[in-house]
Amino acid sequence: MTDTRTALAHTSELSSEELDGIRELLGEAFEGDFSEEDFEHGLGGMHVLVRRDNRLVAHGSVVQRRVVHRGRALRAGYVEAVGVRADCRRQGLGSAVMAGLEGVIARAYELGALSASDEGAALYESRGWAVWGGQIGTLGPEGPRRLAEEEGSTYLWVPDGGIQPDPADPLWFDWRNGDVL
Repeated sequence: MTDTRTALAHTSELSSEELDGIRELLGEAFEGDFSEEDFEHGLGGMHVLVRRDNRLVAHGSVVQRRVVHRGRALRAGYVEAVGVRADCRRQGLGSAVMAGLEGVIARAYELGALSASDEGAALYESRGWAVWGGQIGTLGPEGPRRLAEEEGSTYLWVPDGGIQPDPADPLWFDWRNGDVL
């Protein structure tokens, strides 16, 4: 019988060894296609860590992003760094990670957002996340810029009492280095 445990922790509560373990898991889960900037994007917020027999097997984090919509800055919980070890997939661990992250979003944010890979989209859709049907952009150092390449892969989840954006108007995400979304 295996011992599977899920924990919730802020980045500030994680040791350097735990952060190294998360980085290692994500490198393996994304088959080497997970950059240092990608890792940086997942820091500074809340992490869901799933351990099986004391081995880290799944992870995800949610960080605060500002999203401007209709002239209002919304507090968005942006999901980052969701990964499950290859030998542990299709066992409900991704759903366990998302349940923990959604709990944080429901308690602290007006909406949830994420950018999904083709492989991850089914997980998010199964949990009620929906593709954003409007335009996406960023408010960067050189001014507003549309991110048409992100349209169709950006998902939103609105908790009870949250803000449901209108796809007739774009979502403008705050700027960050590397991939903006």
